[in-house]
Amino acid sequence: MEKIDKLTNKALPIIAYGNPVLRQKSRNIYDRDILVDKLIEDLWNTLEISGGVGLAAPQIDSQLNAFVVKSTLMYDELETNYRKKLFCGDKGIEEVFINANILEYSEETNKLTEGCLSIPGISEDIKRPWDIIVEYLDKDFVLHRKMFSGYTARVIQHEFDHTKGLLFIDHLSALNKKLTRNKLKQIKQGKIPTDYPIQYLKYR
Repeated sequence: MEKIDKLTNKALPIIAYGNPVLRQKSRNIYDRDILVDKLIEDLWNTLEISGGVGLAAPQIDSQLNAFVVKSTLMYDELETNYRKKLFCGDKGIEEVFINANILEYSEETNKLTEGCLSIPGISEDIKRPWDIIVEYLDKDFVLHRKMFSGYTARVIQHEFDHTKGLLFIDHLSALNKKLTRNKLKQIKQGKIPTDYPIQYLKYR
C-alpha cells in the first residue's frame, strides 16, 4: 500500500482524448539533461500506476519525442499458447524510446484488440504490421537499430503513433469510427470513470 501511495504521488494524470496535445507532433530531443531524465521517470511511474504496457510523452502533457514500452507485462499475464502466438521467442521488453523512427514495416500483418489509456472505455481490433525495424535512442542516448515482432512491435507502433499526433482510433474504418463517436463525446465530457489518474479537457 505504501508503494502504491508513493507511486500515486509521483505519477502524472493521463491526458484524455479531446486535448489538443494528443494531436500535435512531438519534438525531437537533442540533448540529454535533467528534464529528459525527469520525463522518463514520470513516464515509468505513470505507466506503472495505470497498469498499461506503453506510454508516450504527449499522454503526460509533454511534446518531447519519447515513449516507454513494457510488453513484458502482457507476456506475464498471457497463457502459454497465446505467448507463443504473440511473442516470437522473447518475453517482451522494458525499454525507453527517444526520437524513434520506424524504418521498415513487414508485409505480414495481424489484427488484435487495442485500447489506450487516453481513450478509456474503447477497444477495437486494429491491423498492424507484424515486424518493424526501429531506430531510436535509449535512456542513455545510445543509438539502436533493431527489429521487433509480434505484440511488442504492436505496442511500439501504438506509442510511435502518439509522437506523430495519431491515435489508434485513426486506424478504424469509417463505420467503426462512427460507432465510437458517442463514446468519444463522453470521454471529452469527462464522463468515463477510470481506475488511474486522468485529466479530462472538460469536466461535468
